[in-house]
Amino acid sequence: MRTALGVVGTLLAWYALAFVPPAAVAIAVGEPPWPFLVTGSAVALTGLALRRLTGPRPPLGVREGFLVVIAVWLLAPAFGGVPFLLGDVPQLDRPADAWFEAMSGFTATGATVVTDLDALGTHMLFWRQFSHWLGGAGIIVLALAVLPRLRIGGRELLRSELPGPVEIETLGETVRGTARRLWKVYLAVTAAGVLALAALGWAGLDRRMGLFDAFSYATSAVSLGGFAPHDDSARGLAPVTQWVLCGLMAVAGVNLLQLYRLAALRQVRAAARDEELRTYAVLLVVASGVVTAELWAAGDAGGAGALRHGAFQAVSVMTTTGFATVDWAVWGTVATLTLLALMFVGACAGSASGSVKVVRHLVLLRFTRRELEQAVHPDAVLPVRVSGRVIGARVLRSVLLFALLYLLVLAVGTFCLTLDAGTGTATGAGAGGGGVFTALGAAAACLGNVGPAFGELGPSGSYAPLGAVSKVVLGALMLLGRIEIVPLAVLLRRGYWRA
Repeated sequence: MRTALGVVGTLLAWYALAFVPPAAVAIAVGEPPWPFLVTGSAVALTGLALRRLTGPRPPLGVREGFLVVIAVWLLAPAFGGVPFLLGDVPQLDRPADAWFEAMSGFTATGATVVTDLDALGTHMLFWRQFSHWLGGAGIIVLALAVLPRLRIGGRELLRSELPGPVEIETLGETVRGTARRLWKVYLAVTAAGVLALAALGWAGLDRRMGLFDAFSYATSAVSLGGFAPHDDSARGLAPVTQWVLCGLMAVAGVNLLQLYRLAALRQVRAAARDEELRTYAVLLVVASGVVTAELWAAGDAGGAGALRHGAFQAVSVMTTTGFATVDWAVWGTVATLTLLALMFVGACAGSASGSVKVVRHLVLLRFTRRELEQAVHPDAVLPVRVSGRVIGARVLRSVLLFALLYLLVLAVGTFCLTLDAGTGTATGAGAGGGGVFTALGAAAACLGNVGPAFGELGPSGSYAPLGAVSKVVLGALMLLGRIEIVPLAVLLRRGYWRA
């Protein structure tokens, strides 16, 4: 416990620096910077106090690593919502709303309770986008990259922080080197995205795309978050800008270390042999084609517009970004169910994507096929392989455990939202009385870190009509989706605290 609290204190002390950039932006645009300065000071003092109180500490182990991850992901959004409260933001002046918005930002979910983004001010909009970007690659991964003191026990932290069943041993010689590679790729893709979008504005292809908008959309796309600086998400952007965003989301959905191998090490053949990457690309193409065909058949769009909207929404939902070029909540049943199914797919492990991840689906399919074949040939030795590598029993168990927990949490979250809708007031959890499907869509969107759901919670709406209980439930689902459930499940066992 003492070791975990000491590491949390170190991480908080460095997390305090995250409040400096929005304070600088506030000064630059003539807004008051003190909400960020006060919050940053409080975070720094809390972190330093934890470090001093814990004193000398033994090395960080696996058990302590789970506690550190949970504590950081609880405290970061809690402190992240304070500037909204101190800044007297009319739409975020209640603790539940400020916490919901900050949790959505740091978990790169993109769900929002704000109905008028223009009223927030540039400094608060910047903070929303910056929290998205920080949370996308992971606060702990950044700390591992810059803090040499965390190299002891850092492997456990990195294993708990990276989304998906990533084999840490294959990523680099040292944990710090791996974390640095991750952030180098993340920075490079972000910079390329900002420049590409800003160039469209400079060239006059999209007059709306100024430098701040380019930064906002690029950081959201790279973090696969979906926060936008305008209420219409990506609907008001030029078609060419929407295509660039679509490509940026698709690239950001690739394993960051795979991108490093492709860009820096030129390991093209190794990438071509990666079954997850190939499956991810095929699923994006197939999903785009299916949604496009449904739009044509239903008459919702035609020609190049159908292709653009179909591809954009399929990529946006499958990568759990949540940007929207149209309001998919008004589409027909088949298109709606297709998008709901894509919420359970996700992108590659090792990316900022939420949801289940492609590699887990591959493992589950191969495991199912193996079990069916062994039912006929019980004595056959049939290992489960992905990309030519045998998947060990430990990884198989972890994938099965995650899938079961994911479905269980989804069911419990849907039940809680439906129950709150049935007992809430007119401004409570019902959100227009959408019923169980709306609750299921909201739970799936938040647990999968997608953001917008269906009905009044879709791309043209917000989560503002929900009651405080539903917002807390959905915020908890966002957190569980980001940490991938297992660390919190471990902490809830009595055996964890007895050991």
